[in-house]
Amino acid sequence: MGVSIVIPAYNEESNIHPVLGTVCDLPGIDEVLVVNDGSSDGTSAVAGSYGVRVLDLPVNKGKGNAMYQGLLNTSGEIVVFLDADLIGITKEQVIDLYKPIADDMADMTLGIFSAGRGATDLAQKLTPFLSGQRAVKRKYLHMLGEEEWTSGYGIEVALSRFAKKHGLRVINVPLINVTHPMKEEKLGFFKGAAARMKMYWEIAKVIVRT
Repeated sequence: MGVSIVIPAYNEESNIHPVLGTVCDLPGIDEVLVVNDGSSDGTSAVAGSYGVRVLDLPVNKGKGNAMYQGLLNTSGEIVVFLDADLIGITKEQVIDLYKPIADDMADMTLGIFSAGRGATDLAQKLTPFLSGQRAVKRKYLHMLGEEEWTSGYGIEVALSRFAKKHGLRVINVPLINVTHPMKEEKLGFFKGAAARMKMYWEIAKVIVRT
């Protein structure tokens, strides 16, 4: 089964290096696509310097839409989604995300941070369904509707809800020593806090949706 990696990225020129360094020459991967979600910094140029494909979206429309555009512009039967700001991700861990699907042991996998950083570890232990690191069979992704793909950060909840509703086989994959910077660290306290509240709002809207 072909494997595509999709990395949605918004203003991540300073943070995207580690994940690109891991996936740009990963054996067994058919393609890597960075979806530059209307960034105002050099995200596109940095991604391009690693030799991966870059899809530049003219306007920032949120994580869900960026993931959807990545889906439309790749072809692997397995799609691996990775956040652009990961710290500590290894080639073996990326393989661990898609191999259970390639071996027909799962339809979806969720990467769960462990032993990386207290705050991010705890968040994923409490809400593993919000993980941005996951692999999914393409055929299931095409079954999601526009409402899900336009839900911003709520897309993670939508994907996990879809998996439960349709009885997909889901495996949690521990990502030891993997973490990412907090929004307040990347943007400063006030802008970071505002971005975090926006993220929570987008997630909440999907959680309460019937």
